[in-house]
Amino acid sequence: MLKEFFLAFIVSIDIYLAAAACCNSGVKIPFCSALVIDMFSSAVLFISIMLSDFISGFITSHTIHIIGTAVLITIGSLNIAKSILRSVIRYISEKDGISVKMGDLSVFVKLCLDDSAIDMDSSKVLSIGEAAVLALAGSLDAAATGLSCGGKGISAVGAAAAVFVCGAAALFFGGLTGKKISSLNHDFSWTGGMFLILFAVFSA
Repeated sequence: MLKEFFLAFIVSIDIYLAAAACCNSGVKIPFCSALVIDMFSSAVLFISIMLSDFISGFITSHTIHIIGTAVLITIGSLNIAKSILRSVIRYISEKDGISVKMGDLSVFVKLCLDDSAIDMDSSKVLSIGEAAVLALAGSLDAAATGLSCGGKGISAVGAAAAVFVCGAAALFFGGLTGKKISSLNHDFSWTGGMFLILFAVFSA
């Protein structure tokens, strides 16, 4: 179960950071909304691992590994680039007093810049619909990670269960430590990208 829990840890990093951002912005995540985020992440990883195992029956495991490694490194690099973009925008806003307006941007672009932007109705409570959108926007890592697992002997059920447990813990601790993390004035979303790249390299 070591690989399964490492996968769950990677997927849960984004869940933790999103919960921390919501906490810092005063957005509450009710139990039902938290359950939607957790279950969606588990389901995406389960389906993607099952799909990768199915695909591995038609192409060689070596090809699956190459494709999976390339996808993980790409997604990891994009996550790091997103983190750098967030840091640059924050730096410019603080230095020059520029207000970044996101009213006309799509929900997914807003979430790339600020996880707390998911509170679209400004109610300070994350509805089930908003939770579903947040889970969908953050599912790319889970899908890419799962699709890279074909032929590696990773249990889809075990990985999904591990994500459910780790995701619940991530939501809980994100809600507890959100203000403290945000007080550091740094964007930590690059850590998920870094772990994706490390997993791609060491599991190849």
